[in-house]
Parts: sequence; C-alpha cells; structure tokens
Amino acid sequence: MVHNVELKLGFGGQLARSAGTFIKILNKFPNKYNKILLQLKSGEQYLINKNCGATIGIASNINYWLKNWKKASTSKKLGFRSCVRGIAMNPVDHPHGGRTNGGRPSVSPTGIITKGKKTRSKQISKYIIYKRRYHILNVKT
Repeated sequence: MVHNVELKLGFGGQLARSAGTFIKILNKFPNKYNKILLQLKSGEQYLINKNCGATIGIASNINYWLKNWKKASTSKKLGFRSCVRGIAMNPVDHPHGGRTNGGRPSVSPTGIITKGKKTRSKQISKYIIYKRRYHILNVKT
C-alpha cells in the first residue's frame, strides 16, 4: 500500500493525500512497458510510469472522519465555513434566491450548472484503465 502518488514524473504527489487514504499496487509490468497498475479505494485502476514517486504505507490519522466537533462554532474556528442553501438567500445573493425559482436547474452561486456536467479533465482520463462504476445487480426474472 502506498499514498501521495505522482501521476506524471516531477509533478509531485496528486493521489491519496488525505488522512487515512491509500492505494494498492496491483501489478508491476516488465521493463518493456515500464508501468505499474494501481487501484484506488473507489475501484478505479490507474496505469502510471514506474518511476513516479510515492510514499510507502497508509497516510496517518485513519480515524479522522470519526471526529465529532459537537457544535458549529468549533468547525468555524478551524476555518470551515457554514453551508447556506441558495433558496434561503435573496435573489441578489444566489440564482436560487427568492420565493419563485421557476424550475431553474441546480447552479452554483456564480450560475454554473452543478449537476450532470463532467468535471474530469482529459489529461487525467488517459491514465485510467478501469473507471469507477455503480454496480447494479442483474436479477433474472
């Protein structure tokens, strides 16, 4: 298991940098290909150059997500801003603001559509061998 993995040589660690995360090394290909197959926790498999840097082991503080901050002011002191729904704002503050929304699609405060639009770049997609998918059970009737 490794963490803080580079996608390209010299670009620095880009994968599995959060607390308690890791990546499994599935396969090391012969010198002919000069590649390593990695598997993320989501199930995605990446094929990267074997000379890319990585740190051995799991990133520390595995139980980070279990921490209970008890009240909003604690998280505010740590730098996390509160999340206010757009519909609870005024029309000048957010596109969803005001009482009449009129069937507008979900957008960000700047008006950019938030649901359904692809956000992953083509540069990263070329390393992915197996994409993450939602597994649906095929039940025969």
